[in-house]
Amino acid sequence: MTPEELGKKYSKISKIYRDETKDSKYGIVQIQRAISYSEKKGIALDVGCGAGGRIINELTSNNINVHGIDISTSMIELARKAHPNCTFEIADICEYKTDEKFELIVAWDSIFHIPLNRHKKVLASLAKMLKPKGILIYTFGDDKGEHTDIWHDDTFYYSSIGINENLSTLINSDLIIKHIELDQYPQNHVYIIAQKY
Repeated sequence: MTPEELGKKYSKISKIYRDETKDSKYGIVQIQRAISYSEKKGIALDVGCGAGGRIINELTSNNINVHGIDISTSMIELARKAHPNCTFEIADICEYKTDEKFELIVAWDSIFHIPLNRHKKVLASLAKMLKPKGILIYTFGDDKGEHTDIWHDDTFYYSSIGINENLSTLINSDLIIKHIELDQYPQNHVYIIAQKY
């Protein structure tokens, strides 16, 4: 599935997704944990920010400025309306480049959509975008592989390099593992928090 195809799929359900997650607290405890490791507030990059909402609200309520990126045009339009004091752009994380360095990078339920052979490169790229002592939090599946699932009457692609390869990639990118958890056990959903040296 190309990034463009994924973006169109999310654009098709953007308002439904926004409405479904409007009052959700999903992921907030985990984001709070990541914020607690962050020594400075500054600016955060939200990778796959979607329509905005709870995660951006949590970040901004902690005096963290947010720059969000997403592959879906409609999601970005909704995020701009919901968070006029934040900045957003349409971007593919696999190709994303910036001179900005971030205190915090969040990729909650987003990079598991990228092609399997791009995970290590994307993680290394995110690590380079962190300031010293900066924090990265993201989610992935615990088993290595790729599959598709039906969601909102459409087919979505998912992939993961698994726990061990995520850990080794982060360590090789000069990050220290601060926390890792299968937070929805017995489902295979993992979140990890790592800090740059």
